[in-house]
Amino acid sequence: MLIFINNKSGVPIYDQIYSQIKEQILNGTLEEDAPLPSIRSLAKDLQISVITTKRAYEELEKSGLIYTAPGRGSFVSAKNTELLREENLKKIEEHMEEIMKLSVSCNLNKDDIISMLNILYEEE
Repeated sequence: MLIFINNKSGVPIYDQIYSQIKEQILNGTLEEDAPLPSIRSLAKDLQISVITTKRAYEELEKSGLIYTAPGRGSFVSAKNTELLREENLKKIEEHMEEIMKLSVSCNLNKDDIISMLNILYEEE
């Protein structure tokens, strides 16, 4: 499991860990029931506080992405298809908002955007 911490990003370290593990779970890099490094081990590898790592794991567990088995460690939860769908819908909405902003600067209306989308679908 690869995690990169950027101290200059302004994003809290626990959130960077959370986001990167979440992404690896959602894209299939970390498979169902795969063990995660122990909190202490990950903290040592990243040279950060155990408390920071613990908070990231707690957030992942609250989100239903991982589960903890007492005495055994933390593992990737079974993929929740509804969660995956919601994640993808959120990404699509963000891209659509960006498309709307760009279309205004190009004087494109909704019909122009729909035409472009139709052409892209036809090319597939």
